[in-house]
Amino acid sequence: MKRSIYIVLTLVLLTQSACQKDPLEEVINGNWNNERNILSIKFENQVGNAEIIRIDDVSGAVNLTINSNAAPDLSTLKVEEIVLSYGAKASIKTGDVLNFENTDNSISLLVTSPTGKKREYKVTVTPFTETLIGTYSIDNLILYGGTGPEYGGGEKLALNSKPWLWPTTNGPDKELDNYLVFELTGITDDGNTFGTVTNFAGADGLYANFIFEGSPRTDVNHFYRKVPIGEGNWLRNYNTGLLTFTFEDGTETSGNYIDAGTQDLGNGFSHTITNNALVFNLNGVDDWDNIFSDYDKIVKKPRRYWIEMTKQE
Repeated sequence: MKRSIYIVLTLVLLTQSACQKDPLEEVINGNWNNERNILSIKFENQVGNAEIIRIDDVSGAVNLTINSNAAPDLSTLKVEEIVLSYGAKASIKTGDVLNFENTDNSISLLVTSPTGKKREYKVTVTPFTETLIGTYSIDNLILYGGTGPEYGGGEKLALNSKPWLWPTTNGPDKELDNYLVFELTGITDDGNTFGTVTNFAGADGLYANFIFEGSPRTDVNHFYRKVPIGEGNWLRNYNTGLLTFTFEDGTETSGNYIDAGTQDLGNGFSHTITNNALVFNLNGVDDWDNIFSDYDKIVKKPRRYWIEMTKQE
């Protein structure tokens, strides 16, 4: 009797085993892989990385930014690279030129898994323009400085408003006929722009030499020579907002490029920009022994410095 039961159980197990699919056969035939994702995509003149969203089982979205300074025509955007999940295929490939010149600057992209499942991505392009690019006349050099502004030690002044404090032949006033030309060279992988800046001397052919001629005589070019003489390089970091200039000798200065508006400086002080400006926070030190003096405001405790500019049409 027991032997009969064992025989029956064995037959049942063998029957069940024969009905199950072999997992190895699934792998060999590719029936296991339903993945149909875009892992990364890169277009020519793309700014930063694309945002890739898997919305649901059948749809997704890709949002990316194109540098319109380099690619003003969205009808001919070239795919530099597209990476898909293992075994998947897409309706576009590396090297394809696509047309985004339509109402919402988008195209549809279909990704198919090895098992035939599909996901349709909407790829949308946003044009990016580097606002810094152009030619600017230098209008004014403004300083806010001084120890103890809460006690009346602060002052806001144009550097050329006290000519007796500077060299006669090349004081700050020599910068006021200069003009700056910003050109775009490229965009880093993380979406920061970079290029060249040329500081042209104006009609007088001169640049300022920032030497304080008061007592004691002090070289303060490290505070006020923020833009290279002649040609230099710039990098605009869109995460920090900083604009960094690199001089020929490798020296760097960092500030911000700002539009028209008013900045609150505290203690009753503010400054209004009419057009554009480069603004730099300066690292002076308090000098209570010289509070209220020009030496304190310009040499010891300069706080903030604006190169005011007007962009030319």
